[in-house]
Amino acid sequence: MAMASLSCLPHSLLVVSHSSPSSSSTKYLIPSNPPYPKRLRFDSRNSKYSKSFALRAALEEVSVLDPAPPSSSGSKGKPNPELVASLKLKLLSAVSGLNRGLAASEDDLRKADAAAKEIEAAGGPVDLSTDLDKLQGRWKLIHSSAFSSRTLGGSRPGPPTGRLLPITLGQVFQRIDIFSKDFDNIVELELGAPWPLPPVEATATLAHKFELIGYARVKIVFEKTTVKTTGNLSQLPLLELPKLPDGLRPPSNPGSGEFDVTYLDADIRITRGDRDELRVFVVS
Repeated sequence: MAMASLSCLPHSLLVVSHSSPSSSSTKYLIPSNPPYPKRLRFDSRNSKYSKSFALRAALEEVSVLDPAPPSSSGSKGKPNPELVASLKLKLLSAVSGLNRGLAASEDDLRKADAAAKEIEAAGGPVDLSTDLDKLQGRWKLIHSSAFSSRTLGGSRPGPPTGRLLPITLGQVFQRIDIFSKDFDNIVELELGAPWPLPPVEATATLAHKFELIGYARVKIVFEKTTVKTTGNLSQLPLLELPKLPDGLRPPSNPGSGEFDVTYLDADIRITRGDRDELRVFVVS
């Protein structure tokens, strides 16, 4: 009987009976073999639960033994931060020393454009419907491909820089308020004056309102231009320039424009304008 009972037990366990006059019969379970894992086999006749278990086991084995190699995207589809950081440095290096594009050659423009496309690809599509708050603040322009035309109007006609007019372009900023929808282009200028008078320093603010078109496109509508002298003449009042009537405004300057935000994070922004103008901003 004892042998028959043992043969009915699983191979991994043995039952040993022990009795003594002073104690009742006690049974102990002793492993007959070390608990080695068994190989699971599944075929088309297995139930859906067996298949689910097999798939789960396979996924766990891959995630532990064979981790996926690093790619351009981080976890959950987010950009790889190390890759993005290196591409940002590459872009900043490409546009440095170009005086915001005023001193850029055709080769410089191609290098800047290629560097911008790399970070745009690594960052993925921009969705301003969820990341509009990242636009908020004051941004400093560090590169514009349109400035290579040597005019302050960029791709559109504007006053030329250089010796024809005594105008020196200073820093250019964009001030964006996502609550009031204000979108101001702020330009620091230095106007030459006859000797011995010092040059006149001024800040021109081109005020716009903006709205979103789709996920990453921004439309701005011009409202007014104001000029405020700085430096020695800072006590002068703010001057508002008259707005040209729509009938007198040239076709090249309709008073509105559109651009796409192609990359955006906490400290850098890349846009491409309606005339394929590449602009690079850093937070100020």
